[in-house]
Amino acid sequence: MNTENLQGDLLLTTGGRELRFPAVWLRDNCPCAQCRDPGSGQKYHDITDLPPEVAVETVREDGDGVLVTFAPDRHRSEFSRRWLATHALEDHGGDDGDGDGRTEDDKELWLPPDLAGRQPEVSWPRYLADPAEQIRALDAVLRLGFVLLADVPADPGMVLQVAASFGYVRETNYGTLFDVRVEPAPGNLAFTSRQILPHTDNPYRDPVPTVQLLHCLRTAADGGDTGLVDGFAAAAELRATGREAFDILTATAVPFGYIDKETELRASQPLIQLGPRGRVRGVRFNNRSAQPVRLPYRDIAPFYAAYRRWAALLARPERQLNLRLRPGDCLVFDNTRILHARTAFAMSADSPGRHLQGCYADLDGLASARAVLKRGETP
Repeated sequence: MNTENLQGDLLLTTGGRELRFPAVWLRDNCPCAQCRDPGSGQKYHDITDLPPEVAVETVREDGDGVLVTFAPDRHRSEFSRRWLATHALEDHGGDDGDGDGRTEDDKELWLPPDLAGRQPEVSWPRYLADPAEQIRALDAVLRLGFVLLADVPADPGMVLQVAASFGYVRETNYGTLFDVRVEPAPGNLAFTSRQILPHTDNPYRDPVPTVQLLHCLRTAADGGDTGLVDGFAAAAELRATGREAFDILTATAVPFGYIDKETELRASQPLIQLGPRGRVRGVRFNNRSAQPVRLPYRDIAPFYAAYRRWAALLARPERQLNLRLRPGDCLVFDNTRILHARTAFAMSADSPGRHLQGCYADLDGLASARAVLKRGETP
């Protein structure tokens, strides 16, 4: 690796690549004890504290380090070569995504045949006993959008223990835990025996709960099967085959709402959400709670044509992974990516019907748990 001062910036040549770092970027990311708290790693300075005309004055290599002196304040910083190569800027071979692991570029998009023989499933006892198995399960949620934890005791409340194993339960108007079963006076169609088409939960919240857990306590004798759809893969297909519809849906805020005697929730967001670089980072779809769209008259027909095309795409049978949850199975999935559905089921005196318990959590907690576990796994 060679280093040099080039027009006030730092230029590194490593592995056949030329990596250029602006002086202001380097100065803002200085790792020295004067600039960062040694315990937390947090910066002491604000961006306005840096000299407005900061420049690299001198560069010197020292073992694995690159020593930089800045003008005009003569501040000195030392960066490791590995750190600089890891944080290479995007126009020099860095990450083309949005940087937080949430967009389609950081995922493995799938159709059901793609998962043949490798559906992400981890035994709950092994998950608890082996950090590598827990990492594998959390990796599956972040990469594929879901994991099935098998052999979780089919006891009421266990879903909260599953959520606590990687993060924190997000309490909503449904409580910390909710029962998905037939209710005598349902406030939500989920609490009936009807078929439910692919949807995401709580689109009337902003932000939505980003992780959902569903733990099977009892299986219906007939029906009640669960379906999963990769919304990111569907969005990629829509972009490729119906760009006009894709552009309409990513640019139109759709209102969603939920009202009962104790709650009134509203949020408006596009059905397909993009990151700053135009990459898909979320889907929000639930026809049951969609509210009247308010658009100029001329835009209503094009919007509904796009909406219908998107709904039809999500409902295609070949896109849906069908699962029959057994008592003890617990699904953990990304509610900003994976749509879930269920078939209708029968009720009788001899068959009280399907009973799941669910709760919500968040992807940031799950990703944090995975990162800490992987840190512990690294020699």
